[in-house]
Amino acid sequence: LMNTVVQKLIADGLSGLGAIPSMTSSPEEVQTFVGKADVLVVNLGTLDAQRREAIDLALDGAEEGGKPWVLDPAHCDYSAVRAALAQDLLARSPTILRANAAEHRLLQVPPGVVGVRTGEEDRIESGDTRLLIGNGHPFMAKVTGTGCLSGAVIAAFTAVGDDPIIAAASAMLVMGVAADIAAREARGPASFGIALLDVLSGLSEKDIIQNARVRNA
Repeated sequence: LMNTVVQKLIADGLSGLGAIPSMTSSPEEVQTFVGKADVLVVNLGTLDAQRREAIDLALDGAEEGGKPWVLDPAHCDYSAVRAALAQDLLARSPTILRANAAEHRLLQVPPGVVGVRTGEEDRIESGDTRLLIGNGHPFMAKVTGTGCLSGAVIAAFTAVGDDPIIAAASAMLVMGVAADIAAREARGPASFGIALLDVLSGLSEKDIIQNARVRNA
């Protein structure tokens, strides 16, 4: 359930990584699609009445099927209504929360939920485990949807891994390394957005090992 402004970027990024995205938000269909999916992403961007209904139905389906889900409270720091909804959704125990620093400060993250706080240095936290990832590039803040794409990539990694901390950290590392590499050939934000998709589709194990900047906090 993705921000409608950035659906194509997210679909292209996920497809480049080998995931198969679906972004149906129809209340009549969403539970069927969740039933066939491995993981659900709930992004609160472009929130409206139909999307709120679809979120409830999708979460009912995910909970019934025991499927992991990722919450992205996009711009909840701009709206008290959205912040309240995000906190209510956290009470339904998402597997992972992805939020920027301003969004994260507003929310109380329940125990057991892996918290991913994005920024100049991305922080992944759960219990006593705290990882910091220093990869990334300032161009990411100038291309609409890269944060939403990060949340979707986290979900894709959650679909193929047993440990949500490792999945979240690996996803943020892949996004950060891809941004580092894409920025080397970009002339500005527009060419960076295209290069980022190209790099994501061809990123290698060697690229990650050579460029990773990860530390235990």
